[in-house]
Amino acid sequence: MTSASLPDWQLAGVDFTSRPTRRKPITVARGQASRNVVRLERVDTHESFDGFAAWLRTPGPWLAAFDFPFGLPRELVQALGWPLDWLPLIHHYAGLSRDEIRTRFAAFCDARPVGAKFAHRAADGPAGSSPSMKWVNPPVAYMLHAGVPLLIDAGVDLPGLHPGDAQRVALEGYPGLLARELIGRRSYKADDKARQTPDRLIARKDLLDALEQGRSRLGLRLRLSHAQRDALVADASGDRLDAVLCLMQAAWAAGQAGFGRPADADPLEGWIVSSGIS
Repeated sequence: MTSASLPDWQLAGVDFTSRPTRRKPITVARGQASRNVVRLERVDTHESFDGFAAWLRTPGPWLAAFDFPFGLPRELVQALGWPLDWLPLIHHYAGLSRDEIRTRFAAFCDARPVGAKFAHRAADGPAGSSPSMKWVNPPVAYMLHAGVPLLIDAGVDLPGLHPGDAQRVALEGYPGLLARELIGRRSYKADDKARQTPDRLIARKDLLDALEQGRSRLGLRLRLSHAQRDALVADASGDRLDAVLCLMQAAWAAGQAGFGRPADADPLEGWIVSSGIS
């Protein structure tokens, strides 16, 4: 399967949470791309893993970018003596409880010097992403623990990591990468109502303006209705906007050979969509 055959595929961006609820659901932005325009069709939410897992089994063809890590740092895996092949590693990791994960990762960090507590993946530097072993602020280690097994169980294709249904393609996205390109390090979201400030509201508006004008290196413009725009701006948590950012990364990947996977991508650690472009 090559990306040249993808123009008519359904695209999606997924803002994920390791504990979905009605208040904080998994958010999926869906759309399609034509030439350099990405049209947002709808935003769906899933309040449980069951609903999300059912969506993952939706027949293709579709391609989605997911906002959670698909792999752990090789340095960490080697230090812990865990499997060095991706699928056995994920099975091992999924068999641990969150308490066990926190205990083992904390012990790893405690043995390291200040300023180098966490191990990083090769993709973290270019993407500016948090280390996938981080269990707080944000708890991406738990997101990996919850999310990747769902992808495997659904039988989707994980390019460079694990083969599956070539009509349902899952890639690791990172909305912060695109957001920082467009508005710098301005904060545009907060789950805590006390931090949902007018400045963050303005930042969301500016971010959407930049997406609609196509000002990113992705070379894509977002098209959406006035109602959709208002809904994205009004979501102070930023979950809907993050899903749309991932949708844009999915659309970029759809136009690239091999979905834009770097030639030197680590088959254990995984890779992040669009982190290598300049």
